Amino acid sequence: MNIGIFTDTYFPQVSGVATSVKTLREQLEQHGHNVYIFTTTDPNVEPNQYERNIFRFSSIPFISFTDRRIAVRGLFRAYQVARDLELDIVHTQTEFSMGWIGKFVAKNLKIPCIHTYHTMYEDYLHYVAKGRLLKPYHVKQMSRTFCYHMTGIVAPSDRVLDTLDRYGIKVPVTVIPTGVDISKFGNVVGDVNVRLQYNLSQNTPVLLTLSRLAFEKNIDKLISSLPEVVEKIPDVKLMIVGDGPAMESLKQQVIDLKLESSVIFTGEVDNEIVANYYHMADLFVSTSISESQGLTYIEALASGLRVVATHSPYTDKLLNDEDFGATFSSKEELIQQIIFYLDKSKNKIGQAKLDEKLDSISADNFGDRILQFYADCKALYGKESETSHSSEIG
Repeated sequence: MNIGIFTDTYFPQVSGVATSVKTLREQLEQHGHNVYIFTTTDPNVEPNQYERNIFRFSSIPFISFTDRRIAVRGLFRAYQVARDLELDIVHTQTEFSMGWIGKFVAKNLKIPCIHTYHTMYEDYLHYVAKGRLLKPYHVKQMSRTFCYHMTGIVAPSDRVLDTLDRYGIKVPVTVIPTGVDISKFGNVVGDVNVRLQYNLSQNTPVLLTLSRLAFEKNIDKLISSLPEVVEKIPDVKLMIVGDGPAMESLKQQVIDLKLESSVIFTGEVDNEIVANYYHMADLFVSTSISESQGLTYIEALASGLRVVATHSPYTDKLLNDEDFGATFSSKEELIQQIIFYLDKSKNKIGQAKLDEKLDSISADNFGDRILQFYADCKALYGKESETSHSSEIG
C-alpha cells in the first residue's frame, strides 16, 4: 500500500506524537509498504534539506504552544502530491491543520481516512487565555466535527476511547496502544555513561522522570514529595530529563525547597541515547495526569526499569504486576511507592514475565494491529462506497 501520514508534529520536534508517528512509519515500511509523511516546516530543518518521503508545508508556531507548529498553506499541493503518489489510505495524527488537509486529500482521492486521536485536550485548556476562553464543551464540538466522516479511529488507550464515547462520536474506534521498538531500549547505546557524566556513583539511588516539562505533567508534585524521600534516603537523586515551559518554575521550586543537591535538570537529550538514561536509573516516576497513553512508561519497562505512575485505568492495566511497579493516588502513596521500589531495585524484574509484557506492548504487535485495522477500514469504506453508489443510481 501507499500510505500517507498527515501530522503537525514530526522529528526533529520532540513529543509523544512524533515518536508514535516514527514508530508507525518504521513498522509499516518493515511490512513492505510505502509511507509518506505530510507535515509542517520546522526551523531546525533547512528548506532544501533532503528527507526521504517527507513533504513539509509552510507553517507558523501554534498559539500558546510555540514549540508546536500549524500549517498555513498547502491544501492543493498536498492533494497533487498525494494523487501523484497514488495513495491508498490516509492516516491523520492531528485534529488541526495537517489533519484537515489529510481529510481533504482522502475525500478527493476517494480513499479511506483513518485518524489517531492522541491528545486529551481538556488537560490543556489552561494554555489558551488561562482557561477562560475555551471550555470542555468546545473540545467536544471540535472533536466531533473533525472525526465526522472518518472511516475509523485509533484510540491509544481506553481513556481515549471513553472520551470519544462521551463526546458522542459514532465512527468505528479501536484501542491500539502505540508500541515501542524493544530492541532500542534493551541495551545502552554507544559509550555514553550517564552516571559518569553527572558524577553519580553506581550506588547512588536515582529517580528518573522524562517528558516535556509542561505544567500538566505535574512534575512539581514529584519535587514537593522529594523532601520526605530524602529524609529516608539521604543520597537519593532526582534526574529530570526534558525541556519546556515549566522549566524555570520547577528550578525555582527546587531552590525554595533547598533541594539543589538532590535534583538534576539535564535539559533535552538526544532521542538516540534516551535508553542510556533509563538504564542508568533505579526507578522511573511520573506524576502526569494528562497522558492518553504514556510512551515513557513503556520505554522504561522495555529498559527493565520499574515504574511508579499516577493512577488511571491505563497505568493500572500496564502495571498489573507488583514486579513492574505501581500506581498512586495521593502524595503519601507516591512517597511510599518511591521508597519501596528504590529498595526493590536491587532485584531485577522477573525476565519471563517481563518478556510476556514486552511482547504485548512491542512495536511489532502495534504494527500488526494497525495493518489489520487498515484492512478492516478499507473493507468498510468499500461497502459504504457501494451503498452510496447504489443510492445514487436509485
